[in-house]
Amino acid sequence: MGKSTFPLRSMIWYNNDECSQKTQPYEMKGKPMENQEYLLNDEEMRRFIIDGYIKIQTDFPTNFHKTIFQQVEDMFENQGNLGNNLLPLIPEIQQIFSHPAVHGALTSTLGENYVMHSHRYCHFNPPGSTGQNFHKDSYEGDEQIRRHRCRWMMGFYYPQDTTEDMGPTAILPATQYYETHESAHAQPELALCGEAGTVTLVHYDLWHRAMPNQSNKKRHMLKFLFTRLDEPKAPSWNSTDPTWQPPDVEASSKGPKVMWQSLWNWYYGKQDGATEDTGSAENDLPALIAALGDKDEVIRLNAAYELGKIGTPAVPALIETWRKASKDPEDESSQHATFALSGIGGWSSPQLSWLQTHATYALSAIGGPAVPALVEALVSDNESIRANAAYALGDIGDAAQDAVPALTQALRDESTWVRRHATEALGLIGQPAQNTVSALIDLLCDEHYWIRDNAARALARLGPAAEAAIPVLMDTLNDENRYVRFHATFALKQIGTPEATNALFDHLLTSRWCPLTTSHSAF
Repeated sequence: MGKSTFPLRSMIWYNNDECSQKTQPYEMKGKPMENQEYLLNDEEMRRFIIDGYIKIQTDFPTNFHKTIFQQVEDMFENQGNLGNNLLPLIPEIQQIFSHPAVHGALTSTLGENYVMHSHRYCHFNPPGSTGQNFHKDSYEGDEQIRRHRCRWMMGFYYPQDTTEDMGPTAILPATQYYETHESAHAQPELALCGEAGTVTLVHYDLWHRAMPNQSNKKRHMLKFLFTRLDEPKAPSWNSTDPTWQPPDVEASSKGPKVMWQSLWNWYYGKQDGATEDTGSAENDLPALIAALGDKDEVIRLNAAYELGKIGTPAVPALIETWRKASKDPEDESSQHATFALSGIGGWSSPQLSWLQTHATYALSAIGGPAVPALVEALVSDNESIRANAAYALGDIGDAAQDAVPALTQALRDESTWVRRHATEALGLIGQPAQNTVSALIDLLCDEHYWIRDNAARALARLGPAAEAAIPVLMDTLNDENRYVRFHATFALKQIGTPEATNALFDHLLTSRWCPLTTSHSAF
């Protein structure tokens, strides 16, 4: 692999020989991304869209990782697992995620303006452990709202050499878009082995687990979260070819190909809409709508994104699918809907859940042409339709700017799910209307912490436009929920006025963690 194209190319792993690659040295100069060659290339980005992970070997000295490992050991011995305080306790860990190859991969997948979330955890896998079942992680500070478009990622770091018998983290590649165990477990398990300094970045919804530790060695894995702040407007990786070309891998031969192409377009800053001649595809509308409820998850996903390509002609049929699926036909007394994307149960048939969920994905993929119908759906008398409309508008992002006044009104909806989705949507769209900031300020006092957290995150995304929120954000620094506190802190940073900055420093100077102060060294 040529150094002229990517000096750290051998540090990015995709094959199954996970422990055989060697590291090339790098020299850190100033800000890591001043050197654009640390970004992914088109082929690597295509692999990430399909496989959902990027594996990197950093090249710090061996003693650097040994020092971190020993500090982790000392933490467990003296204080137990400090969870979110792991980074303040061991600030050297930040150097791992500031490494040019790691930062370049995060920039490529989350955009230039991403942020490290305040949740982090050391996953200790002791000798003799039985491991875990495969699962998807919950969202810290929020409900489990899954999205195909990558706005959250996890980073797994090993401070010690990790072999398969030590119980490494394992993943099911290419499963981040699947909700069912059947679909996920059709993929082969991949053990993430590696030398000390190995970092694996994964799409947040990728299925993963801790494997059994059959050795006599301790295994630590330090997990960190990262979130996207800006919706894509152009590729944030080193791209030379705007066309989607599936890589020559086994997963690409049987997966949801239409969805992958749609996601590539999104990362490129494009909406599907009706970007090509869809005359013949319109004739397939009834079959595609029916396929949204197919038992095969790949068929459902491809149908959703085929409908996304059709664009405007598909919108009425998708809205009607919502109406038909939103009420349980087995329960005539049900006056409000249940909906899968919001995690509420109660379906008499999985097919109803599949229909509504994948109709929502289709409307999101259509983008701007679906916005007028989605705005109209925000005032439906059916909670499910209102909530899914808010979800879809948020997923559309920038192209849904015309929906901002209606979403602002939806912040006062009686439904917690409508409020939650509308709050997130306004942050994702990022263009506030006249009353948007004041309505988000009100939600900083919502009784549900996950709505307060989304309100603080939305204000952070609005940046200087949210200046009026400073006084309430200052109060929110003492919220009972740790993640609401973090996002209030981050919102003040993003607002960036002298008043916000002074409030932020006043708070941090009194609440900062001192890693040198322990029970053995109190002052």
